[in-house]
Amino acid sequence: MSSWHIKKAACILNSGGVIAYPTEAVYGLGCQPWNAEAVARVLTLKRRDPGRGLIVIAADLTQLEALIDLESGIPMAEISRTWPGPVTWVMPARKEVPHWLMGKHVGLAVRVTAHPIARELCRYAGPLVSTSANPEGRTPARTAYRVRAYFHNKIDWILPGRLGSHLQPTEIRLADTGEVLRRTSG
Repeated sequence: MSSWHIKKAACILNSGGVIAYPTEAVYGLGCQPWNAEAVARVLTLKRRDPGRGLIVIAADLTQLEALIDLESGIPMAEISRTWPGPVTWVMPARKEVPHWLMGKHVGLAVRVTAHPIARELCRYAGPLVSTSANPEGRTPARTAYRVRAYFHNKIDWILPGRLGSHLQPTEIRLADTGEVLRRTSG
């Protein structure tokens, strides 16, 4: 996978596109989090209830500063020890965060990814919506072939590359309490 692939994916994302890309455990569907039409496309492709909210991934914490409230008293030292890595934290969102990212929740699920391709993609394109590449209720795609089988020509591109070593999607924890909402075996 070359920097040309990353730049092409970033160009598609910055033009309002939806792509599939490798993550820690499965292929993800991604788009720009501030683009309402692109997020609506992702939700439609997945047949996902908008009330469930979405995860946003980033290359580093600074990319998340426009989205999360770092002044809310959350334990950033503990959170920072898990990043970059496969732990997603539900954190207090800034008031500017669009409702389509949080769904019916008051917090926003965010992660600084350690996956080299996803991280490089975020460096070029900024933070991204990241949800597993599968229709609701189906097994998440672990190959580009499965992504194509699920979505045919309804996504704009599939970024090539290897998945990470995790067998399940990332763990999700509440930032204020540390409560685990979704556990992973790794």
